[in-house]
Amino acid sequence: MRSDIVKQGATRCAHRSLFHANGYGPEDLKKPLIGICNSFNEIIPGHIHLREIADAAKLGVAAAGGTPVEFPAIGVCDGIAMGHQGMKYSLASRELIADSVESVAMASGFDGLVLIPNCDKVVPGMLMAAARLNIPCVVVSGGPMLPGRFKGRDVSVSQAFEAAGKYAAGEMSAEEMAELEEKCCPGCGSCAGLFTANTMNSLSEVLGMALPGNGTIPAAYTGARRLLAKRAGAVIMDLVKNDIKPRDILTRKAFENAITVDMGIGGSSNTVLHLTAIAHEAGIEIPAPLFDEISRRTPYITKLSPGGTHHMVDLEEAGGISAVMNELSKKDLIHLDALTVTGPMGERIKNAKVLDRSVIHSVEEPYRKEGGIAILKGNLAPDYAVVKASAVKDDMLTYEGTAKCYDSETAACDAIMAGDIVDGDVVVIRYEGPKGGPGMQEMLNPTAVITGRGLKVGLITDGRFSGASQGACVGHVSPEAMEGGPIALIEDGDTILIDIPSRKLELKVSDEELAKRKAAWKQPEPKIKHGYLSRYAKLTTSASTGAVLK
Repeated sequence: MRSDIVKQGATRCAHRSLFHANGYGPEDLKKPLIGICNSFNEIIPGHIHLREIADAAKLGVAAAGGTPVEFPAIGVCDGIAMGHQGMKYSLASRELIADSVESVAMASGFDGLVLIPNCDKVVPGMLMAAARLNIPCVVVSGGPMLPGRFKGRDVSVSQAFEAAGKYAAGEMSAEEMAELEEKCCPGCGSCAGLFTANTMNSLSEVLGMALPGNGTIPAAYTGARRLLAKRAGAVIMDLVKNDIKPRDILTRKAFENAITVDMGIGGSSNTVLHLTAIAHEAGIEIPAPLFDEISRRTPYITKLSPGGTHHMVDLEEAGGISAVMNELSKKDLIHLDALTVTGPMGERIKNAKVLDRSVIHSVEEPYRKEGGIAILKGNLAPDYAVVKASAVKDDMLTYEGTAKCYDSETAACDAIMAGDIVDGDVVVIRYEGPKGGPGMQEMLNPTAVITGRGLKVGLITDGRFSGASQGACVGHVSPEAMEGGPIALIEDGDTILIDIPSRKLELKVSDEELAKRKAAWKQPEPKIKHGYLSRYAKLTTSASTGAVLK
């Protein structure tokens, strides 16, 4: 056993004494040591209940003959961090999570890991650590939140963000806003729509690193979630016994499956960053054009919030991710021989059935013939930019407008709230990329206020968008402004074309004029010069390579 390095032989007498101090006896130390990485905290609604999930996972490990050893991981609530300096830490926390899991696992000599994330950067951070460590691992999350009810309809946190715009436009009273904020998030779990957390928890299933139901069984279904965690505890013991490691599972076929399902369900645009980063840790390159190639051939068969009215609980009751994969496999879009923590993917999904065609459409009658995410290129994005096409209305898929430029999210949001943005504009938010932000802030506040005010505008940024964002919002524009990318050279009044069907992002300015502006451009001073974010800005790569650290 790998853990023998910390518990076997005369030279490990002191090590064993330290285990004894924690209450582990000689019999416990004869068994495999399984790290239970629990990201419980009291700030993220998706994590507030994770002690129960960890306890169930430990029961599963112990029942299957292992010794569970719990340790923590940090987590940032993107919703609470949104719209202020705290959001700069969100993406950057992904690297801290991966590094901390690696540190504890290596220092402790664990034979395997049960990874318990739930929200946003915690899921990809733990998956990055799994690929990097390459010791047996299984993921079991806390599950999605149930939607709330407001005026007879299902709602989630995205409606609360949009409420600010509705209130500013006089379409919602203060009393209505107060009622909404009390009802839209009814309990524990990752926010109820197909936002980043739920997308990544669902794709953990597709990658083969989690059990069926991981992404869709609601957190409030406590019995089902605990049972899933106990099963994950048993599964890790099988993986240790058979020496099945993450890189056996996280193959090129697994990532192609994940991208395919991502396109089929219209997942968060952040997955382009996260899947690229996880693949990097697994030693696999998945270039941005692969996302678009797969999107072109994958039908969009679910329409979940924010692109539609259904939520994760509806997807669970319609058959879950296994049913989605079974449906997509009818067009030979899924690698059925890809390995999962429980065997081949084909065996896992062969009996899955679509139970509600209003939630999961057939591949013959999809919502759209192409997938939910599009990769754009052009003189504004020589590397790439990304848009969640599934959350863009048909009349905005091709849009030309007039640039209004802002060098921070805060400045843009203030302008939108003040009424400075009108129909026909393209809001440009720059110097918010991985280096410029630093940390590549999410832009849910401006997009939600735009939606709430009912504006017909485009938005482009070298930052990124929350999975809850909707509209003609193009992010990840690369190279970013801080590196002198073309987005830094846009001037107020320029014409910008967003053409999603043709995959174009163009600035209607001549090459000669752009060259003149480039020659005059000077890199601004960093926004943050001390602490972790200062180090992060110096080490991070472009969004086009997953914003991983050098």
